[in-house]
Amino acid sequence: MVRQYGRAARQLWECDMAFEALSKTPASLDELRTRVFYALQRHPLCRQVEFDIVSTPRTRRTNWTVSLQTVQPGALWTAHEIVADIQEAYELDAAA
Repeated sequence: MVRQYGRAARQLWECDMAFEALSKTPASLDELRTRVFYALQRHPLCRQVEFDIVSTPRTRRTNWTVSLQTVQPGALWTAHEIVADIQEAYELDAAA
């Protein structure tokens, strides 16, 4: 019984990963950089944020991250939320 549950859980996890990978829009590093830049510029606290897009090994959620380099103390959580929303919608294109 335990084995059957483990196999079913693994199949569900694999299906979830496949669905998540299919549901994200592929984008190049330049496209991601542009999207993050304009999203941060729309918020008054985040206009001075300096960042870089970094390719990472694929995880369950994403294959890229943002390195926030210069952030005002009051803008940290807002910038983080903006980046998280973009990460949920886009994945780094494998050809990029």
